[in-house]
Amino acid sequence: MIRLCATSELPEGQSRGFTAGELQIIAVRRDGRAYLYENRCPHRGVPLEWLPDRFLDDSGSLLQCATHGALFLIESGECVAGPCAGQSLRPLDAIERDDSIWLQTVRQSDS
Repeated sequence: MIRLCATSELPEGQSRGFTAGELQIIAVRRDGRAYLYENRCPHRGVPLEWLPDRFLDDSGSLLQCATHGALFLIESGECVAGPCAGQSLRPLDAIERDDSIWLQTVRQSDS
């Protein structure tokens, strides 16, 4: 497992970006739960944020790709609007314990 941050460093309704080796990660907290996704839009393969830690749309309810405006559900990573509608962000396993958010070991075959 890889420690990403303290639990308190990802407040409710906020997002953050992390790097673990070559993997870029989106972390977002919704309804008390931390969700992790690979920071890679399924449409163009680019990172989603337009500024560091800026992954959410104006309403704070969806993840948004800054390149072409695609919108993704926080709970599932599914694209619900934009050129990659029906595709999804790649989920990563988050574990919260010991007052920290951890990335479960990434399996390379999940690309």
